[in-house]
Amino acid sequence: MPWLVRDVVRDINKAAGRRWQAVDPLLPVPRDLPAGCADPFQVTDARTGRATGFAVCRHQYYPAESLLQTWGAATQFVLTPRLRERDTYPALDDLLAQWHDHLKAIQDAHSEDTAALVTWPSRDVSGVRALLRHGLQPMTVLAARPAARAAAVAGTRQDKSLTIRQAGPEDERAVVEMEMGVIRFDEQFGGAVPRPATEDLIRQNTRLTLARARTWTWLAEKGGTPVGLLVVQPPADSTWVAAMTATAPAAYLATMFVNPAERGAGIATALASTAHEELDQAGVAVTVLHHSQVNPVSGPFWNRMGYRPLWTSWETRPAATLRP
Repeated sequence: MPWLVRDVVRDINKAAGRRWQAVDPLLPVPRDLPAGCADPFQVTDARTGRATGFAVCRHQYYPAESLLQTWGAATQFVLTPRLRERDTYPALDDLLAQWHDHLKAIQDAHSEDTAALVTWPSRDVSGVRALLRHGLQPMTVLAARPAARAAAVAGTRQDKSLTIRQAGPEDERAVVEMEMGVIRFDEQFGGAVPRPATEDLIRQNTRLTLARARTWTWLAEKGGTPVGLLVVQPPADSTWVAAMTATAPAAYLATMFVNPAERGAGIATALASTAHEELDQAGVAVTVLHHSQVNPVSGPFWNRMGYRPLWTSWETRPAATLRP
């Protein structure tokens, strides 16, 4: 990228940061634009000649032996925009049109197992019309809970037969079954794509996690039978998502599952309350998690638990179905 363009992008990044902070103080300072597959797309104000936006497209491929392939398309074309003006619609609309032309010319973008994806600040509503106009759908929310944020419901357990404890190596089978339960449920909303290797990968990951002295994995039991699961990645394992928020250290709540026959009895609330108490005591400043935008129960539940939307992932599949 020529030095003059780098200076302009840096200036636009600063403007984007000011807008982000105005709409949501939990958002981080925008990073530099990542390296893309081609030169950045650019939008210029026709009246002033001043650049109002840049964006880059990155191509990501997750191989079959990666668990990441379970949580979306195997090949992802990711647009990272940076916009100067408070009203982002005109510049974003132009950048998305340029991205459409770019993807249309890429043969791989027409394959079924692909997605065009934009991660957009949830409260920056000025860009929503542009995202919708180009056929993108809000699929996944990254929600955040600052430390010690009170839940909107009581955390005390009503069912005296319910116990919550840390899971250990002997719980591998139960944990794997409930991890797979999450994937099968989320498949209904397009968030999960079960693959031939998924269960084996889940088992390998679970075995490594449960071998730790402190697992950050909680099981809810009734009469000695596991009925619910909550898994948190501690800050040391959450570096991949930590840059999405201005607050540190961050932990990632990876899994929440309650057996269907036991739902509605307060088990999920008890699990979340137990985990949040330990996370707060451990000095975790913010906990983040992903939930489906179109799941009718996830959003309301996590809001009651003190979470609120931070980023929304918008996508269309296959990638080349992005509209001009």
